[in-house]
Amino acid sequence: MISPAVVLALLAALANGAASVLQRRAVMEQAEAQDLPPSRWWQVRRAAAWLVRLLRRPFWLAGAAALGLSAAFQAGALALGSLSVVQPLMATELLFTLLLGTIVFRHRPGTLTWLSFLMLAVGLGLFLGAAGPSTGDATGKAGTWLPTGVCAAAAVAGLVALGKVLGGAVSAAVLGMATATCFACTAALVKEVTGRIPEGMTALLATGYLYAACATGLLSLLLLQSTLRAGSLAASQPALTLGDALVSVGLGKVLFDEHVALGAHPVQAVFGVCLLAAGTVGLSLSPAVAGDWDAKTPPRRRARGGHR
Repeated sequence: MISPAVVLALLAALANGAASVLQRRAVMEQAEAQDLPPSRWWQVRRAAAWLVRLLRRPFWLAGAAALGLSAAFQAGALALGSLSVVQPLMATELLFTLLLGTIVFRHRPGTLTWLSFLMLAVGLGLFLGAAGPSTGDATGKAGTWLPTGVCAAAAVAGLVALGKVLGGAVSAAVLGMATATCFACTAALVKEVTGRIPEGMTALLATGYLYAACATGLLSLLLLQSTLRAGSLAASQPALTLGDALVSVGLGKVLFDEHVALGAHPVQAVFGVCLLAAGTVGLSLSPAVAGDWDAKTPPRRRARGGHR
């Protein structure tokens, strides 16, 4: 019998995939309207004006609503299951993104892209299935949050700085990893908050975890916009989903004492790693990474009987 945590995690992955596709569509419409390259780093004032105009686009608003729905499903899944189980399950977002992107952009990726995404998702599932993560504690261990947060912040800052120097698909992948780290930290904070709910709202509001979760979630959303602007979904999405899953496994171990045991199924674990490597190489060779899949918005349909 499939547990409720698994169902909620899969629903969250579906909503996340929809959010990525819809917001990528809005970002490309905005870039085309201004005739500017989507990967250009703007100054603060122009970036703020760009974001305000983006907020008016229906596709971006629909994507934001999907993100909110995903957050609700994810919170429910984390309340019922461990971080090391819930976040890796959301790697299925890769396939949801490809499927929904095919519909929204009306441009089907090639066979290599499909196979690469499938290998990434299956490989991660096999590897983490072999790991057999334990449930762990409902709340984080005392004294671990501060050093973990400092390390995560340093990693995100370094990746963002590197992404600013690089360009194209590589920049999108690096920024995707930074965004994934933020999303994983947000999920860990959400799990901490849900674990402290039995203590009462007064006790919960007296701690900083709820506020930290909101701040980290907002930062994740802002970084996601930069990631979507930097390059194709085929370049950024694997880093987003796989990075989120793997960082979450590490956070689960450090913060919530969630153990993994790779020695129990070594063949399955090695096969999963091989699939991950093959999927990564295949995706790097795919034309979709160069932007041929979602680099342009689909043409508008002409009204029947209209002029050419």
